[in-house]
Amino acid sequence: EVQLVESGGGLVQPGGSLRLSCAASGFAFSNHAMGWVRPAPGKGLEWVSGISATGMTTSYANFVKGRFTISRDSAKDTLYLQMNGLKPADSAVYYCAESAGDAVVVETTHYAYIGQGTEVNVSS
Repeated sequence: EVQLVESGGGLVQPGGSLRLSCAASGFAFSNHAMGWVRPAPGKGLEWVSGISATGMTTSYANFVKGRFTISRDSAKDTLYLQMNGLKPADSAVYYCAESAGDAVVVETTHYAYIGQGTEVNVSS
């Protein structure tokens, strides 16, 4: 059974940082591309960032480019999202997502599994 367990969310002031983690189990983590998605008001889920199975390729939505960094540790079966320069508009529940393939996925509908999420609240 695929399990994706996110952690690391919380309340942070504008300009602050958080590091989200996603512990994966139930599948061969190193063979699958991964990503982070979040809800978009009135639009369902929106893609935030993706990483290939090898970790060699990463991609970011324009609204987080230069502020967020996605990474993975295949020895620990864990996905990360380092979030710097946080803005109130970044407040959301962030979900870890697993792709069936090994290449970076930028469409939320192409992810096979999504975790339960961790909440990020950016507020002064």
